[in-house]
Amino acid sequence: MVAKQKILIVDDDNNIAELVSLYLTKECFDTKIVNDGEEALAEFERYHPNLILLDLMLPGIDGYQVCREIRAKANVPIIMLSAKGEIFDKVLGLELGADDYIMKPFDSKELVARVKAVLRRYQPVKQEEPSIEIKCVEYPDLIVNLSNYSVIYNGNPIDMPPKELELLYFLASSPNQVFTREQLLDHIWGYEYIGDTRTVDVHVKRLREKIKDHDVWRLSTVWGIGYKFEVKN
Repeated sequence: MVAKQKILIVDDDNNIAELVSLYLTKECFDTKIVNDGEEALAEFERYHPNLILLDLMLPGIDGYQVCREIRAKANVPIIMLSAKGEIFDKVLGLELGADDYIMKPFDSKELVARVKAVLRRYQPVKQEEPSIEIKCVEYPDLIVNLSNYSVIYNGNPIDMPPKELELLYFLASSPNQVFTREQLLDHIWGYEYIGDTRTVDVHVKRLREKIKDHDVWRLSTVWGIGYKFEVKN
């Protein structure tokens, strides 16, 4: 019997939390509800969730701080929930390491779809399948392998969330080709982020913090258009 994937729901509004739990339970997920930041950090250690649905406005330790502390020690996927609609709040959440951001009120089908989409991105590739096409690009001091979601930079493995890795692979697999932010949103995020081009900027910023410019290659900004993986001939 396959074990159910576990979702930790962190929200101080218990009515919303119970409703979210009901949606996910119907989809065969195991859920646990907590109502504040301190309890979330403690339950994370005990429950070992596969994904966290994290409200921003929590009593005591807010959702931003909870995300920051969990990200410091684990790469578990995090989807932020918030009634806040400002771009600043969304960008800050993504910069802290959240994988997605959903505004309240949300549609139940959309919530479930996004949970499943994020979990799919974190599922390891089955190595025993010989027919799987190896998707890998190599440059001096950089190897980006989309087949097993790994990045080797200067000989060392780099911990990188799926969306960052997918963006890096997409750009690096088409060297010197310029992509608009809208094209990158469509290829990497699909329908989820249409119109929210700051998502691309945030992920490029995080990539640059981990992958510095090389003598042969670099992540370049094409002002007024988008980005490219620039390679010197």
